[in-house]
Amino acid sequence: MTTYTPPQRTATLADAPAIAALMRASVLELFPRFYDERQTASAAKHIAAIDLLLIEDGTYFVHEADGEIVACGGWSKRNKTHAGDGDAADDDRPLDPATEPARVRAMFVRGDWTRRGLGRAILESCRLAAKAAGFTSLTLTATMPGVPLYRSFGFTEVERVMMTTPDGVDIPGAIMVKDIDRPDSIGP
Repeated sequence: MTTYTPPQRTATLADAPAIAALMRASVLELFPRFYDERQTASAAKHIAAIDLLLIEDGTYFVHEADGEIVACGGWSKRNKTHAGDGDAADDDRPLDPATEPARVRAMFVRGDWTRRGLGRAILESCRLAAKAAGFTSLTLTATMPGVPLYRSFGFTEVERVMMTTPDGVDIPGAIMVKDIDRPDSIGP
């Protein structure tokens, strides 16, 4: 049986409202399997916050099916490490591809579209684009629902972290890394 994979494209600013809605819906549906009610509510507000700079930089991708965005995610050549609101002073600082890893950021899939290869397709687009920009490795700060996907794509967990949202809620996550020259080699 063949599975339909909706086409992927680079996001545009016109997609922002649909991306924001997808992010929130994805968190509300998928996070309760890993986090409690308070953590999920905080993540829906603070982690599912769109970063327009990713779209403006042309490094953010979407999959669209029947006119609706069902998956999104991208990579960044800037210092900000993960999705969500709350800014650090050097978040917008350009990364040095020779010495710093590109950041995979803001990966979300609609609940009824999970486990169909959309996240993997976005990760591969990120890997190839970051490699073309001169980066040699990727890093990300994963929420727990994403860890299995990233692990299956060849990312290695290097550290468990606690992300504290602006409302003071602690959300466990993991910092993960991947050599950019190693394509997804573990399989679906």
